[in-house]
Amino acid sequence: MEIVRLKHPRPLLKLPPTAVALGFFDGVHRGHQKVIEVAKTEAKDRGLKSAVMTFFPHPKEVLRNEEEIQYLSPLPEKIKLMEGLGIDYLFIVTFDRHFADLSPQQFVDEYLIDLNVKHVVAGFDYSYGRLGKGTMETLPFHSRKQFTQTTVKEISNGEEKISSTEIRKALSKGNIDKVNTYLGRMFQIEGLVEHGEKRGRTIGFPTANISPVERTVFPDIGVYTVFIQVDGEWLPGVCNVGFKPTFHNNSPVKPTIEVHILDFQSDLYGKEVIVAFYNRIRGEKKFASVEELKQQISTDVTQARGSIKDGVRNECY
Repeated sequence: MEIVRLKHPRPLLKLPPTAVALGFFDGVHRGHQKVIEVAKTEAKDRGLKSAVMTFFPHPKEVLRNEEEIQYLSPLPEKIKLMEGLGIDYLFIVTFDRHFADLSPQQFVDEYLIDLNVKHVVAGFDYSYGRLGKGTMETLPFHSRKQFTQTTVKEISNGEEKISSTEIRKALSKGNIDKVNTYLGRMFQIEGLVEHGEKRGRTIGFPTANISPVERTVFPDIGVYTVFIQVDGEWLPGVCNVGFKPTFHNNSPVKPTIEVHILDFQSDLYGKEVIVAFYNRIRGEKKFASVEELKQQISTDVTQARGSIKDGVRNECY
C-alpha cells in the first residue's frame, strides 16, 4: 500500500487511474469495511487501482473549533487497518481551513478528477465541499462525466445503523460486546509500556503500565479480559482502566491502563504493545483494604481464564 499525503494547495501528482472509497473512517468498522470492499471490487472489475481517501484531523475540530478528538483508531492504527484490507493507495488529506473552504466543485476537480479517480464509492450520507453542500446526489453533476460512482447503503445491526457514534456510545458504557460486534474485531489500544507505581508486583499481580498512542479514546472505567500483543504474540490478561481508588483519594486527571498478563514474568519496559479488549468483567471500585483488593483481582483472573475460548486470539485483528 502506498501512502500519499495531501495538503491544500496540493502538489501536481501523476497517479494511475483508481477506484476510491471516500470517508473519514474512524474505527474502520463494518460499515466502513463494506464501502472499502465495494471500492476494491469496482477497481478489480474496471482494471483500476484501489484507493481510500481519508482526512486528518477530524473535520469537527476545524469546523466547530472543538477540542482535540480522541479517536477510535488514531492515524497510525488506521493506516495499519487500511493496509490489512489490501488497498493499493491511501490518500491522507490534511483537513484545515483552506481545505474546508473548497467548494464542492473545487474538491471534485482537484481531489478526484485531477488525481485520476475513475470511480468513487461512498456511503449514502457522505458529504463534501464547503459546509458539506456536496452529497452523493450532487456528485454526478460535479463529476463532469469524468468518473462514475457507487453509493453504499447503510449497514445495520438489527434496526440500528453501525456508526462510529454508536460505537463511541457503547465504549463509554463499557459495552465491549457491542463495540466488537460493530467493529468486526476486538477494540484495540496501542501504546508503550512505561514505569508506573509498581504496586501490582507488591501484591502478587505485576502489571504493564500502558501509555497509549496520543488521542486514543478509552473504554469506560472498569476491569476487562484482554489480549496483549508482545513481540508479535497475543497473550491473555486482565486490564484495569481507571484511577486505582484503593490507593488514591484524589483521582488523577486521566485514567491509567494497566494489564496483568496471565502466566507471564518478563520485563516489558519500553516495548510497544497492543491491548485488545475481549469482554468486561466489572466496574472499578474502592476496596477497604489491600487484602480485599488482592482477593478481587484473583477472582477477576479466574473469570478471565474461564471466558477465554480456544482460538479467540485470532479475532484480535
